[in-house]
Amino acid sequence: MKKDGEMKWVRTKVDLDKHVIVPTLHHTIDSPDKTVEDYISNLSKTSIEFSKPLWELHILNLKTSDAESIAVFRIHHSLGDGMSLMSLVLACSRQISNPEALPTLPVKKSSNPDPVNSGGIWWTIQLVWNTIVDVLMFVATALFLKDTVTPLSGGQEKGDGLGSRRFVYRTVSLDDIKLIKNGMKTTINDVVMGVSLAGLSRYLNRRYGEDKEDKGATEKKNNLPKNIRLRATLLMNIRPSPGIHALADMMEKGSKAKWGNWIGSVLLPFVIALRDDPLDYVRQAKATIDRKKHSREAIFTFFIIKMVLKLFGIKV
Repeated sequence: MKKDGEMKWVRTKVDLDKHVIVPTLHHTIDSPDKTVEDYISNLSKTSIEFSKPLWELHILNLKTSDAESIAVFRIHHSLGDGMSLMSLVLACSRQISNPEALPTLPVKKSSNPDPVNSGGIWWTIQLVWNTIVDVLMFVATALFLKDTVTPLSGGQEKGDGLGSRRFVYRTVSLDDIKLIKNGMKTTINDVVMGVSLAGLSRYLNRRYGEDKEDKGATEKKNNLPKNIRLRATLLMNIRPSPGIHALADMMEKGSKAKWGNWIGSVLLPFVIALRDDPLDYVRQAKATIDRKKHSREAIFTFFIIKMVLKLFGIKV
C-alpha cells in the first residue's frame, strides 16, 4: 500500500481462495514435465498483485517423472530471502515419523579457524585487495561494463529485454556428485559449477559452429571466440550465523540468524573454454569459487544496494 508516496506494510485478512490456486489440467497430457515447465515459465511473465499478501501456492495435480503432483510457491522477495523462506516452509512441515515434531535442521561443523583471527597478515592483505577489486568491478558492471553478447543472451541481443524466463530442471545423482567431490577434495558447489562450465562451454561451441559448413566436425573443434565475458549474479547469505535456522530463532530479537533480506550480490565469472580433461572444469570452478570466498564483495554490495534504494527508492 502507498502512503505519502512511499510503500507501507498494512495488516490484512488472508483469503486463501486468492492465494491457493489449483488450475484445471488434462490428465492426458503427452509430456507432463514440459507442461510443468511451461506453467512456471508463464508465471514468470506476470507479477503478483500488490492488493493482497505477496505469495501464492499453485497446486498442479499432474503426475510427472519425479512426483505424483507438483506444488509451486510463488513468493515476493520483499517477504524475505531464501534462508528466511526456507525456515518458514520448514516451520509448516512435520516429520513423517512424528507428525507433531518439526523437521530436524542439519548442523554444519567447521574446524577451520578464521585466518584473520589467527593472525594471517598476508591472508588479510589479499582479502582487502580482492574486496577492492571485486567492488570496483561490481560498480563498473552496474554502470557500463557488459557481458559479451552470445547465443545465451536471447532477446537482449536484439534489444528485446529479458523476455520470458524458462525454468528447466533435471534430476542428477547426488552420489555421483559426492564421488567426484571426495575424489578431488572439493565441495558439492565446486562440482556443480564445474558441470555448468562444461555444459555452457560445449553448448556455445556448438552454437558458434552452426554457421560453418561441416557442422558435425566443427563440434569437436574450438569455435569459441576469444575473451568471452560471461558472468552470473550469485546471491550470498551475509548473516553472522550461516545456514538454515528454526523460524522461532530467526524471529527472536537480537538473533544472529535474522529474518528478512540479508543477502549480498557476487559477480561470478564463467571461464568459457574447451578442455580435454572434464575434471579441469571442476578445478577451474574451485579456483573461481575459492577466490570469491576470499573477498567481502557480498557485504559491500549489500550496503551499496541498500544505500541506492534508500536514496532513490525501490523503483530505481
